[in-house]
Amino acid sequence: MAMFDTIQIEVKHINFMDGVDFAKYIYKVLREREQDIASALAHDAAKDWEQYKLMVGEIRGLTYAREEIKALLENHVDDVEDLISS
Repeated sequence: MAMFDTIQIEVKHINFMDGVDFAKYIYKVLREREQDIASALAHDAAKDWEQYKLMVGEIRGLTYAREEIKALLENHVDDVEDLISS
């Protein structure tokens, strides 16, 4: 039981990102991954039709996730475009 007490005390000292910072970070990671895949597609990185479909499908999923994050932020932040572009 003492181990759990120690963990709780240590957790209190960790500085967690708030929800907006976390959403902004995830949005950026998703956007970068989407851009990487789009660039790879533009440079004929897909070996065959199946890989092409997988890459396009991943882009669609990333785009959907980014749009959902943006919509969520719009409910809590005044200038979402400025926030996510910084």
